[in-house]
Amino acid sequence: MTRDAKRAVVTGASSGIGAATVRRFRARGWEVLGVARRADRLEALAAETGAEVMVVDVTDEASVAAMAARATELGGAHVVVNNAGGAFGLASIEESSVEDWRRMFEVNVIGLKLVTAAMLPVLRASLAPERDAASIVNITSVAAYSPYELGAGYNAAKFAARAVNAVLRLELAGEPIRVIEIAPGLVNTEFSLVRFEGDRERADRVYEDIEVLKAEDVADAIVHACEQPPHINLDMVYIKPVAQAAQHKIVRGPLKPRR
Repeated sequence: MTRDAKRAVVTGASSGIGAATVRRFRARGWEVLGVARRADRLEALAAETGAEVMVVDVTDEASVAAMAARATELGGAHVVVNNAGGAFGLASIEESSVEDWRRMFEVNVIGLKLVTAAMLPVLRASLAPERDAASIVNITSVAAYSPYELGAGYNAAKFAARAVNAVLRLELAGEPIRVIEIAPGLVNTEFSLVRFEGDRERADRVYEDIEVLKAEDVADAIVHACEQPPHINLDMVYIKPVAQAAQHKIVRGPLKPRR
């Protein structure tokens, strides 16, 4: 493995969008360091794809520093995908758990800050002068743009992540580092299963009778954005299933033209 190899570091790589992104980068010939907390799933992903993997908690500063050091040991990185995140609980502001809110802010906002700060020096050191652009890809959500009832904690965390993206573009102006936001709508992953604490029946109802996005759809958008020529930045990709007209208007069943 040479220091000239293109490498992506992907957080939240043990499932869903993160795992699909690792697979897509590897299929495109990239080297990948996939990180997450679940060692067994990471090991399976490594065996499947040939990616490097590492157990990392993005909310722990020492763990994130070790990840950045490992990326440097492997030869650097041109892309970091801040995918680790999630929603916990679905309840009103009055009744929701403050601990759920803390967890959402830790992983969706503090984790984003820690990973970005640790990886920026690695990205800078990996750039070839006058021909490369590095990419920081931050996965937010349509919830960062359209709030919905019972989801205030998650909405607030993703609104905050969206603000981080905007500030980061201003702070990195003049450097060949693009900040890309991917804001997915309904994606059939473990998102709802986590939100509902393992209640499979309740999680499945969220996606019932809707042709929702797959993790691979979002992964394709991520890799496409990172493979643009270095002078192009896809600042924000807002990606939803056609059946999701808005957060509050989702069509279940077949989509048919009006006659």
